[in-house]
Amino acid sequence: MARRPLPRILSKDSAQLARTQLARSRELARTAADSATDVLHPLITISRGLRRLALAGRAKVAATPKDKRGPLLFLAAAVVMAVALMPYGPLLAAVSLMVTAAWYGRDHGPAAPEGPDPARAERLQSLYEALVPCFSTAGDPAPLYAHGGAWDAVFTEHEFDEGGRLERVVIRYPAYFPDGDPGSRARVERLLTAKAGRGREYRFTWEEEGNRLTLSVLAALPAGITAQHFVTAPGETVLGFTDPDEVQRTLPLSYGEERCDVPPVVWRTGSRSPEPHLLIMGQPGSGTSTLVRSIALQALRHGDVMIVDGGGTGEYSCLIGREGVLAVECAPAGAVAGLEWAAQETERRLLAVNEARQAGAPPPQDTTRPLWVLLDRPTVFTHLAEAEHRTDPQALLQVPLRHGRAAGVTVVVAEQFDSADTLSEAIGQHTRARVVLGPASPQQVAAFLGAPPPTTPPDRTPPGRGYARLGSGPVHRLQVPATPDPYDEAAPEPERQAVLSLLPGRIAPAEPEPTRSMEVVSPAEPADAVPADRA
Repeated sequence: MARRPLPRILSKDSAQLARTQLARSRELARTAADSATDVLHPLITISRGLRRLALAGRAKVAATPKDKRGPLLFLAAAVVMAVALMPYGPLLAAVSLMVTAAWYGRDHGPAAPEGPDPARAERLQSLYEALVPCFSTAGDPAPLYAHGGAWDAVFTEHEFDEGGRLERVVIRYPAYFPDGDPGSRARVERLLTAKAGRGREYRFTWEEEGNRLTLSVLAALPAGITAQHFVTAPGETVLGFTDPDEVQRTLPLSYGEERCDVPPVVWRTGSRSPEPHLLIMGQPGSGTSTLVRSIALQALRHGDVMIVDGGGTGEYSCLIGREGVLAVECAPAGAVAGLEWAAQETERRLLAVNEARQAGAPPPQDTTRPLWVLLDRPTVFTHLAEAEHRTDPQALLQVPLRHGRAAGVTVVVAEQFDSADTLSEAIGQHTRARVVLGPASPQQVAAFLGAPPPTTPPDRTPPGRGYARLGSGPVHRLQVPATPDPYDEAAPEPERQAVLSLLPGRIAPAEPEPTRSMEVVSPAEPADAVPADRA
């Protein structure tokens, strides 16, 4: 007899993702069931009424004495015969039966209580009282918010979770409230975050036209998705994953032993990309090197990569000697030499493409393969260059940053917040794709991305968690795929094996050229003597 397989123990992130998918499936099933119930409601009501009439008739017959059942059945048969002989009798009888069945099939249960229970109503009233100073003024003749007022006049929609905590609420506010002022918005958002419960992420949606504010609780992004082959086109790079309602695309991924569809944040590069270069900012240990490593693994599928590691911790040693990896520089001299070559290669590609276009020919093959220049903490080399009076490596990035899109050269820079003021002006000007990882204040995120974050900061920030903004688009929540150093023994083994499986093959060492055999010259013969047979 075959044994049933034991259930697999889900991790925390896998279980959370499974619960999310199960909740969505339940919601879809509930919506379909509600729609079917609305369509079939008359038929259901009539069927229930017929069943109740049949049960009532059966009870009437059972309650009738046996000696009176015969005359009763004869009377019923006479009535049926009379109705059958009447003009339109069967039709009228059927209509009367359906009407009677519909009347008896109504729901006679007690009506559901309107509004929340007393405990939840008390929480809403407390939230209403807390918003009075924010949404009221002394000169308002008919204020929406007043001490002792009713909360149901301003909270048009509200939802609670199973634990009784507020999960979603739609709030009306007066038209004179300055909803375009960031300071006024931040004041209301801080108050709602404190009153709705700390330790969760909230999204605030301001509808300025209708004077509505929607507060909703966001589920945590899955942090256990490992690096893998993403189903993307050439020129597309997956930075991480975000909320389902933020993007209109999903990717099929392997999540442990499961397959699931996760919405990604896709960065598009190439000659037509409006944001061809990327700047990553974060705190130590926030996952900036992890994101650079993930980008490198994806770039190696269709292009060549050169890495400049300013940290010097060997984060990219797994890429040394791999196919497509031009160099991994960890020393100042090597970084300068590599970036000088990248600038010259960019100029060479520009000239070759320009000559091909003037001749009406396609670009040469050696200019169409993408070239990626990845820099992790380049400001370390800047400090060393200033101390030793050498060339600053950041100064060599001006040509790839300015002309890289036309030449097929993409630059990715990762730096920490404490060295952000040391970055060159060219990096800040030409990197229109931005990523912030790790704990950061809303002011830091807004200053770096150019727009405030759409959610409150999480209570606990896992590695690789942050925000992303591509050009002038919206700010997305971001979770970077787990891409640790495969040689780091402290990293989880499944994540290390996932990275190792994505590494390209090693470059075979060049075979040494065969050496010519030297003729032995005897001591008695001079070295410059020519043999008789060669004379």
